[in-house]
Amino acid sequence: MRPCPGRVSQLGPVPPVRDVSCSWELSPDVIEGEPYYHFRHRGTAQRSLRTHGGWNMRLKKEPQVHWFEQQTLKKRVKRSVAVVPTDPWFHKQWYMNNGVRPDLNILAAWGKGYTGSGIVLSVLDDGLEKDHPDLAANYDPLASYDFNSNDPDPQPRYTAWNENRHGTRCAGEVAAVANNRICGAGVAYNAKVGGVRMLDGFITDIVEAQSLSFQPQHIHIYSASWGPEDDGKTVDGPGVLSREAFYKGVTTGRGGLGSLFVWASGNGGLHRDDCNCDGYTNSIYTLSVGSASASGHVPWYSEACSSTLTTTYSSGTVSEKQIVTTDLHHRCTDRHSGTSASAPLAAGMIALALEANPALTWRDMQHLVVRASKPAHLQAEDWAVNGVGRKVSHHYGYGLLDAGLLVELAKKWTGTRPQRKCSVKALHTPRDIGSKLSVSVNASSCSGRTEGIRSLEHVQVQLSLSYSRRGDLAIALSSPMGTTSTLVAVRPYDTSQEGYKDWTFMSTHFWDEDPQGTWTLLLENKGDADNA
Repeated sequence: MRPCPGRVSQLGPVPPVRDVSCSWELSPDVIEGEPYYHFRHRGTAQRSLRTHGGWNMRLKKEPQVHWFEQQTLKKRVKRSVAVVPTDPWFHKQWYMNNGVRPDLNILAAWGKGYTGSGIVLSVLDDGLEKDHPDLAANYDPLASYDFNSNDPDPQPRYTAWNENRHGTRCAGEVAAVANNRICGAGVAYNAKVGGVRMLDGFITDIVEAQSLSFQPQHIHIYSASWGPEDDGKTVDGPGVLSREAFYKGVTTGRGGLGSLFVWASGNGGLHRDDCNCDGYTNSIYTLSVGSASASGHVPWYSEACSSTLTTTYSSGTVSEKQIVTTDLHHRCTDRHSGTSASAPLAAGMIALALEANPALTWRDMQHLVVRASKPAHLQAEDWAVNGVGRKVSHHYGYGLLDAGLLVELAKKWTGTRPQRKCSVKALHTPRDIGSKLSVSVNASSCSGRTEGIRSLEHVQVQLSLSYSRRGDLAIALSSPMGTTSTLVAVRPYDTSQEGYKDWTFMSTHFWDEDPQGTWTLLLENKGDADNA
């Protein structure tokens, strides 16, 4: 054999072959550290899909060739998620498919590979149609129970008016199966979903506590879109057992990381209700979610309060689009609405974040939601910048929740310091409110301790007072860093003379502020001058 003209490149540490057929040419490619050569043959197509018998036979006869293999094309696909579902109603899911700008940025989270896989969520409501074709594949019987009838089956009670459709609708928003040619897709369409039937019967503190504490080591997220009456005159919240269930959930649920309770802020806007008079939404253990319409306005039913942390979309005016989800009798609907529709969307987004980082605690998740919520195009007159430079509103909390940003932050989150609590007594003797009462207290002691509070999360004010017409009383709290948060606004329908009895108001508006300095509580009569 005569030497082949042209370049010869060695792919490994062995000496180069001295004699090869002139029809061969060594490529300049290198496989570092391996004694192999890569030859290219001028007579064989580079993109050949099959071996070349003739040249293979010749190479077999070469004494210096110990092993060879013709390189053929292989079919390989990227293991990325098919971002856009093929479900027939996905085009109607405007809040997820860029049908509004900005939307909830769900596609970005899916594009990063997060679809809720490994996460279990339970909807605490009026039942769950577990055999619905768009839910059945994701249905989790271990996350389901019927506390109204005391059996494991959460199937709703069917009536002529379909009043027990609420839970099935909420569940579909979170975990409707994707790419199955039925309805639309859930935000966390690979999550497992269960239903706890507890609203279609006598509701007691025991029933609520059992529901809130059901399977806390199996269920990661509880989604609830209910509470006291949204009539603008009720002040009510969880009983002793339910309060204990919340506390045990966040301290022992999920192996000590804490159960995640996602709550709808309330639909009492028409009655000028205030969700700080709802002890479920204003609990520090719940993540309270408000609503915005597609046009970025406050919906007519939405309640404003300082305990709302974030916002997702829902219905607005009659002419505006609503939410697509599963419905009773194996049907679909594009008419789901209210803050009831907003909370499950947030719960689904939280499931995506938990998949991105399963080690997140219940407090971590609230920190992330604050940071992943943006004012965007949301319209309100009360947007204000707090002491650490974040815009916050009583209508929207910190703004519209962004799923793509939420999962990115979740992946990088390193955790929070242990929770610290500090209580400061503001009044030592009773005071008359009159037309206006201002009470100031210095909270520097909360920062001065060895294990002091460096930055705030939830701020609570516990009040006991009597008043001749409770709804005329507006209460606000101002921080040392200059942020003023309304704890309760005027409620025209609240004519109660009972006042507030050890009622705890809560605000999220001081998040990450330094508590050191003087806090001022302002109570003001906004109604009849004779109130006392």
